[in-house]
Amino acid sequence: MAQIQVTDLTFSYEGSVDDVFENVTFRIDTDWKLGLIGRNGKGKTTLLNLFMGKYAYQGNISTTTRFDCFPYSVTDEEAGRTAMELMEKWKPQAESWQVLIQMDQLKTDPECLYRPFDTLSYGERTRVMLAVLFATENEFLLIDEPTNHLDGKARDIVKTYLASKKGFILVSHDRDLLDGVCDHVLVLNRETIEVQAGNFSSWWENKEKLDAFHQAENEKHLKEIGKLKVAADRTGRWAEKSENAKIGFDPVKENDRSISTRSFIGAKTKKMQARVKAYETRIDREIEEKEGLLRDIEKVTDLKLMPLTYHKEVLVDAYDLGLQYEGSDRKLFDDLRFQVRRGERVVLSGENGSGKSSIIRAILDQTNTPELIVSGRLDVASGMTVSYVSQDTSYLNGSLKDYTHKNDLNESLFLAVLRQLDLGREQFIKNIEEFSEGQKKKVLIATSLITPAHLYIWDEPLNFIDVFSRMQIEKLILQYRPTMLLVEHDIRFQEKVATEIIRL
Repeated sequence: MAQIQVTDLTFSYEGSVDDVFENVTFRIDTDWKLGLIGRNGKGKTTLLNLFMGKYAYQGNISTTTRFDCFPYSVTDEEAGRTAMELMEKWKPQAESWQVLIQMDQLKTDPECLYRPFDTLSYGERTRVMLAVLFATENEFLLIDEPTNHLDGKARDIVKTYLASKKGFILVSHDRDLLDGVCDHVLVLNRETIEVQAGNFSSWWENKEKLDAFHQAENEKHLKEIGKLKVAADRTGRWAEKSENAKIGFDPVKENDRSISTRSFIGAKTKKMQARVKAYETRIDREIEEKEGLLRDIEKVTDLKLMPLTYHKEVLVDAYDLGLQYEGSDRKLFDDLRFQVRRGERVVLSGENGSGKSSIIRAILDQTNTPELIVSGRLDVASGMTVSYVSQDTSYLNGSLKDYTHKNDLNESLFLAVLRQLDLGREQFIKNIEEFSEGQKKKVLIATSLITPAHLYIWDEPLNFIDVFSRMQIEKLILQYRPTMLLVEHDIRFQEKVATEIIRL
């Protein structure tokens, strides 16, 4: 077992005025199964790249171990080569027999190593890369979001596989994966970084208790500061009045006073002024103790949704539905029956390639997709407004202002929702193509949230979205209960929001 010591790490991207990390210090062990948790844009992937030596930084990262990182880079020119050929670039020291052992543990056909990489499914690509990653020993492995775009079956395989390993950092927003795999967490809080034993759920339980304690302490300090300010003001006014009375008096009205009482009044004034000073010192101490209590509290802002109510009960009705692409010799599925009724939240679930996104495509564009052959019946309510979130973000570009004009959105409302989704104001001046994948997804979700609709169709909306925003979106859906058709592989999300799950 070795250790990785990070001391006074400071890093910012060239041209940026904000530091991603500033004087960060922590220590981790290389035999841990470490979950890396943080909001979108907090620097999780950046930290992995710093470990890999991709960027110059200030401070020190001290360790005797070597690093390797998932996913491996595959260029467009390389996509036609086999994984066996790409291994020479990814991990030259790995032997094919070592990779095949890992492929067996990942329940993956060895043939995948010998097929062109661009013909593999997302799940196959992920498992091949993980097999290469774990093929050799004596490395600390950096794994960045391995379950994005994976179906439930592939996620379970990856979860079981990683649970059997050790010596890695796992960046993931999948709570089920983090709970099933990790024995420690490294958390990028709003202001600090912490290392804690346990998985996501144990950390979150502790955090909720600590946040509640800090909020109670904050309220207690605020009340005490208020009381002290009132007392200081009252005593200050008494002292001022006493000081003003020290010199000069009316012998008719104040026949019990004499010049000799001046020293008594002065001593009394001095004592009250000292009391005021003591109050001010206590106020400063209370403020000092209050500072920092709320700096790491996750304030999940309540989002709002403006669903429209359709006049009919059934919005989508599929009866003995079959889908097949022109030129293909097989159907994606056949004899599928389901309905989307008003107020329901229907989740389409199934393996990659089973036709989930094709159903959405058929619903959205029934008449203009000639290559998609529909059999059976697919009735979609007429005159219905649909708000759609695509799983694809590659087309997003330009400024947020240009985006709002192009999509006819209320710019102020759109930016306000993005802030509620914890997109920093500093991002507003950047082009969308500079955003992280999670931030791009928030652009699409914010667009959908401010669009009044009868039906919300979201295709893998949570890919790259941080855990805190996922919980925020769950709360929104449960509160407003819109009619929804979703494709989403996050098990926790399905359990919370789905009224029905259609398995393909």
